[in-house]
Amino acid sequence: MKYVIIIPDGCADEPQESLDGQTPLQSACVPAMDALAAAGVVGRSNNTPECLPPGSDVANLSVLGYDPIEHYTGRAPLEAAARGIELGPEDWAVRCNLVTVEDQVMRDFTAGHISSEEAAGLLGAAQERLGGGRLEFHAGVGYRNLLIYRSSGGEPPFSRDTTTTPPHDLTDKPVLDAYPRGPGSDVLVRLMSESMEVFADHPVNVARSEAGKLPATNIWLWGLGSTPQLPRFATQYGKSGAMITAVDLLRGLAVLIGWPRIDVPGATGYTDTDYAAKGRCASEALREFDLVFVHVEATDEVSHEGDAAAKVKALEEIDRHVVAPVHEALKGHGEYRVLVMPDHPTLLRTKTHAHGFVPFAMAGAGIEPDAATTYDDPTADQSRLVFEEGWKLMSHFLS
Repeated sequence: MKYVIIIPDGCADEPQESLDGQTPLQSACVPAMDALAAAGVVGRSNNTPECLPPGSDVANLSVLGYDPIEHYTGRAPLEAAARGIELGPEDWAVRCNLVTVEDQVMRDFTAGHISSEEAAGLLGAAQERLGGGRLEFHAGVGYRNLLIYRSSGGEPPFSRDTTTTPPHDLTDKPVLDAYPRGPGSDVLVRLMSESMEVFADHPVNVARSEAGKLPATNIWLWGLGSTPQLPRFATQYGKSGAMITAVDLLRGLAVLIGWPRIDVPGATGYTDTDYAAKGRCASEALREFDLVFVHVEATDEVSHEGDAAAKVKALEEIDRHVVAPVHEALKGHGEYRVLVMPDHPTLLRTKTHAHGFVPFAMAGAGIEPDAATTYDDPTADQSRLVFEEGWKLMSHFLS
């Protein structure tokens, strides 16, 4: 049996006035997803417990079949694992966004989608002037970077009571009340504040400003944690798997559960990603692995931008270039199952992640079709197939 899970990140949403009162999934032309719904079942899954933040870290732990209440320790250590950064038992990883803050308002949590090369220059300056000793700045992909705090045998200043705010939750909002709080927050706030001076006249920002682009005004620290201990997926579920994603968070989860990652040329984590290349790589991976996990970030990114039309278009690209060809490839492998589901809702209205159920469509061997003929939020809301604890859906899917 072959299995595929396709995640259009954050595609669950509310009805939109700009879409004639429809949700993006209703408005989008997604015949391949609708075909799965007609051939199988549509249901709902709650992947983000109310006691945890509604981010892709918590949600994808659930989707992969791990109880986030038991296993979640923070977002940044997952990204550290993706980059091969080893953490000691008392070390902490902290997500380090490059952002644009103007007049104490979060203008852009991506610093104008700053390039990886530009980010490396700024993070190098941060390391030179703010790092050293226990602090290590690590450049990543674009605005997504890391700070590592090495305990050096001492007691780390942070704990589970240290609270931070994801910058993508602050788009167009004041930041004064959103700085880190709790144990060790003084360290984080100091670094965030001092980075403003480091970046102010940096050549990268000077060049960006001269080109009419947003400067990276400072770092924003959040999502900190220590490395979680996750059982290997093959041990937990008896299947081999592989991860296709352009996002370090998902790559890190793959490392921790013992999956190889398949890097797709042209995959960017934004709307300019090569959707077709993802579809091709997933189809080819079925020859080697029992389960192929395909994550597409584009729908989440445009949700953070509040762009309903772009969200609809991204869904249509995923349907045409990922869902349709992968489903066709599955048919050549005998018995199979396929699951399409966002990890969490990302609301265009608020431009951020939200708690709540997400719709899924599942089809394949042994799945008796229900009455659904379309895959969308209202159809799922009417379903009696409900997973209050989303992490239990994996066992159901594989059984």
